[in-house]
Amino acid sequence: MTTHRIRVGIDVGGTFTDAVAVDATTLSLLGQVKVPTSHHHEDGVAHGIVEALDRLLQQVGRDPADVAFLAHGTTQATNALLEGDVATVGLIGIGTGPGAVLTRRLAALGRLELAPGKRLPLAYAHVADPDDTGAVRAAVEQVTAAGAEVLVATEPFAVDRPEGEQSVLEAARPAGLPMTAAHEITSLYGLHKRTRTAVVNAAILPRMLATADLVDASITKAGITAPLMVMRCDGGVMALDEMRRRPLLTVLSGPAAGVAGALMQERISEGVFLETGGTSTDISVVRRGKVAVRHATMLGKSSYLNALDVRTVGVGGGSMVRVDLPRGGQGHEGQVRDGQVRGGRARVTAVGPRSAHIAGLPYACFADPAELRDATLATVRPMPDDPADYAVLDAAGGRYALTMTCAANALGRVPEGDFARCDQEVAKAAIAPLAAALGVDVPTAAARILDAGAEQVKAVVDQVVRDYRLDGDTAVLVGGGGGAATVTPHLAVLTGMEGRIARHNEVISPIGVALALVREQIERIIPGATQEQILAVRAEAEQAVVAQGAAADGVEVEVTVDPQTSTVRAIATGATELRTQDRSHSADDTERLAAAAASLKTDPDRVRVLAGTPAHTVYGTEVRRRLRAPRHPVRVVDADGVVRLHASDAQVAATTVGAAPELLGNLVREATSYGDGGVRAPALRLLLGSRIADLSGVLEPQPLLALARSEMRDRAADEPVVAVVEVRS
Repeated sequence: MTTHRIRVGIDVGGTFTDAVAVDATTLSLLGQVKVPTSHHHEDGVAHGIVEALDRLLQQVGRDPADVAFLAHGTTQATNALLEGDVATVGLIGIGTGPGAVLTRRLAALGRLELAPGKRLPLAYAHVADPDDTGAVRAAVEQVTAAGAEVLVATEPFAVDRPEGEQSVLEAARPAGLPMTAAHEITSLYGLHKRTRTAVVNAAILPRMLATADLVDASITKAGITAPLMVMRCDGGVMALDEMRRRPLLTVLSGPAAGVAGALMQERISEGVFLETGGTSTDISVVRRGKVAVRHATMLGKSSYLNALDVRTVGVGGGSMVRVDLPRGGQGHEGQVRDGQVRGGRARVTAVGPRSAHIAGLPYACFADPAELRDATLATVRPMPDDPADYAVLDAAGGRYALTMTCAANALGRVPEGDFARCDQEVAKAAIAPLAAALGVDVPTAAARILDAGAEQVKAVVDQVVRDYRLDGDTAVLVGGGGGAATVTPHLAVLTGMEGRIARHNEVISPIGVALALVREQIERIIPGATQEQILAVRAEAEQAVVAQGAAADGVEVEVTVDPQTSTVRAIATGATELRTQDRSHSADDTERLAAAAASLKTDPDRVRVLAGTPAHTVYGTEVRRRLRAPRHPVRVVDADGVVRLHASDAQVAATTVGAAPELLGNLVREATSYGDGGVRAPALRLLLGSRIADLSGVLEPQPLLALARSEMRDRAADEPVVAVVEVRS
């Protein structure tokens, strides 16, 4: 029997550190462990990471040499900012004349509030001439005397002319402090925003460096030879050396791990991922097989940090039920007498934001039946400043919280083996006193609880569906986290969308870390960018992920050119090893056709195969419309029977790499539109080998065709290639 190597993902949470081992070939979960996060150990969270790794290897019976990939995600950077536990930054501004006025204003960054009563510790010094070594060293002495532990150099227009910032860092090197130049953190224009992003990065740099060094040394000592990677906030991973340079990329990486797991394990093409914990639900988007990313807001200000677009709702599995008990129905402490409400019926008004965990109360549904004997409904203030309308049960075993988890179990919504499952009869007994107060049966009371919680989530889901124009025919709801079953199934009922709970939902975040790809994003502002400049940005992104350990043959690069902002953006992703996934359980022709027909919402008899490669099959149908030209929706299905790409109206052409340039030239020319908004080339995607190359981010025909040629370089002339072309309106 062949023993495959393993991929290890470790997720460092506020309370627990979870680790999983995933088969590197089949991508199946082999084992999982949970240890307390070691915040107070002398080695910090590094100790818990190593402890979790040791226990995991013992559990799955593997040696350190079997580890092909090791990555961890941590909330350390986020917590440092939230708690104000950061280093003092020495900011050295550069410039003369008007430039000096602009940089001197940056001293105001010291007024940024990290936490209530805590401001960003910053010392500012100015140099007119960055090549004046004496002046630079005097500025360094000035900020270090004020307590600076890390240095940042910034100058107007350093994106185009970085020599000044580089000269300052070179002259400051003898001080022995960690240092960075603002242009190294982001290459986008905007002195204030660029410097603010660099300063926040520097503020967490010393602490993150210390942790990185401890983890690196411990992993090496344990005999792990695989490169250590760290989770980024945009759903990918980066090499440890890159994290040492840009620790800011780990901020907000917690939610990114979960959606990365859903994307890779659940193979979502279009949909909404909901990671539900005890207190809240993080909502994120997958569109066209990619996570939705945007510039993050930090410390109340916009930044140049590209992070997962995650929206949080204060509803989770432990969220407590809130009720309105009419006057006359409550005793002195808000207790319902004799199970009856006098003066009218009670009603469920809301769920959360307070959770049972914060209130320090056990869930009623996890009590023993005897402990719920003689239960009466009461309302309390979980915390002194909370309203006194949170429902609890006072019973023989003590006081218990009524939660979303109780309601989901009472309705049988929590599947067998789920982290949140309990005895359904106990859950019904827990809901019964509330049902009596409401004057309804237990299922109706439980449904009202779930309605109150899920409606809050639904409002945000509806918004992201609109914001990202998700395809209603194919979008799905996927639930992760330990509380997934308390929100996602009921939300699916409310929205009418397909909903499912991710496999191993309680450890979806460390699975996401284990399966994540090396990722790098390069952004440049290039007015009137030529195809050579666009290809150069693409090449830079590709080289960056290869330098971090990605296998060169498997790197994929998505390029977007925004004509309004003149921004050229290239996002490269790749695995540290070429994946040869076991295909012993691949879907057959019938299963793939059924998946396409279900996605197209039509009968399989009306679906036909349009083209294919060894890795993908392209299906299509025709939708006739009165007084309008027919529409031709398309679905691309992979070997596992998963819809990987969908287009509402597309043209499909099959060819070979050798013949593709001429064919693509004709297709693009015919599908390019011209109007008041300028030239708009079609959205083009190429099926090549095991990949779907997405070139839809480029609007100019010539750069689009140049990128298409770059995707096909070094491939055999007779290799099949399929083009999926969508005309833009």
